[in-house]
Amino acid sequence: MQIRTEAPADILTIDSLLKNAFPSKDEAKLVRALRENSRFTLSVVACSDEGQVIGHALFTPVTLDGEDFGWQGLAPVAVHPQYRKQGIAEQLIKYGFDSLYELGYSACVVLGDPNYYARFGFQDGEPMGLVSIYNSMPEYQAGAFQVLQLIEDCFTSKAGLVEYSPEFNG
Repeated sequence: MQIRTEAPADILTIDSLLKNAFPSKDEAKLVRALRENSRFTLSVVACSDEGQVIGHALFTPVTLDGEDFGWQGLAPVAVHPQYRKQGIAEQLIKYGFDSLYELGYSACVVLGDPNYYARFGFQDGEPMGLVSIYNSMPEYQAGAFQVLQLIEDCFTSKAGLVEYSPEFNG
């Protein structure tokens, strides 16, 4: 398996993967909108030994109270159903973190299962004063909005509302 930055030839395959990996087409629609509006920083894919795209992770800019501090949001992460439970998502996420760090981005946020994302070092953002509109939505479990520093002390003296790109509200 190979993990790499997406190439233009991967775009349609990523769209198909997202449609197969999730119960609705919302994630595929979101990624298309983010792509059309140039609102993503990093898109990484996992390819099988045969070259088939079997996983994808997208990182997009987020702001804190409207200011850009070089933070990124992780969403979505998808693995083709036939290739799940093999650590592919974990490898995609770690590759993404390494790339973001090399590019100088200081933090990453995610909305997801705290038990899963804790393995990467994510922590509940709310006790740090970092919140999202998703904190108050009943469909998300407590602690679902999480933060991770890629560069030490990037959260020092920071608190407020973390916002994803407007396409996430659609």
